[in-house]
Amino acid sequence: MPGHSPAALVLAGSRPGAPDPVAAAEGVSHKALVQIAGRPMLAHVVSALRAAGIERIAVSASDKAVRALACELGCEVLETGPGPSASVAIGLEALGAPLLVTTSDHALLQGRWVRDFIADTPDRSDVAVLLARREAIEAAVPGSRRTYLRFADGHWSGCNLFLLATPRAGLAIDTWKIVEADRKRPWRIAARLGLGMLAGYALGRLTLAAAIARLGRRIGIEASLVAARDGLAAVDVDKPEDLADARARLEPPLPPPPCA
Repeated sequence: MPGHSPAALVLAGSRPGAPDPVAAAEGVSHKALVQIAGRPMLAHVVSALRAAGIERIAVSASDKAVRALACELGCEVLETGPGPSASVAIGLEALGAPLLVTTSDHALLQGRWVRDFIADTPDRSDVAVLLARREAIEAAVPGSRRTYLRFADGHWSGCNLFLLATPRAGLAIDTWKIVEADRKRPWRIAARLGLGMLAGYALGRLTLAAAIARLGRRIGIEASLVAARDGLAAVDVDKPEDLADARARLEPPLPPPPCA
């Protein structure tokens, strides 16, 4: 992708309703504050972005403790919208394009994933989304339980990494809201693309790459699927079990007990 290095937006808002299970289990106000290997989860995300060469980082948060932590980490702090897509719209207006978007629970994020994603995004793209194939995820994390989008070109899971490569990406914000609502019901996404696309999905002929590209063209942008090189990129911390897995990977093992 040509042009200057993107800024980054880390989404650290809270969904309305029941408290987050990870935050509740750890006794903190927001899961971005959960400690892993002696540092809050948000600090791991920010460190990975800096390792990718991203200098300007903003955190979208409403929780006071998360906002204070973001300041300590040298990040800008932005208000949250009523949902992730609205928060992204605020971030795009404040930071401009290109803008990399990720989430505060991406504890295992690595700088090389970000660099690879940017490098692998086609030059023509206005918007790109990173997804991982099921076989790549299962190779990296055997036994991992994920929610998969099943299409003709494979079973895919999101990696919580998006690139708004040009200012035209703003046209995708309203569509993002629709995809948020239907993210676990891919047939509804296909239906929004017309009867032909729905039929292709039902017959197992519709690829996810084609669906994303078609969705982009309908709103006047070029949208691209980028396949993750490392299936581990699809693993975030949604549940206490995910937190245990992240700690197992990031925290050094305890030394063996001394001999009697």
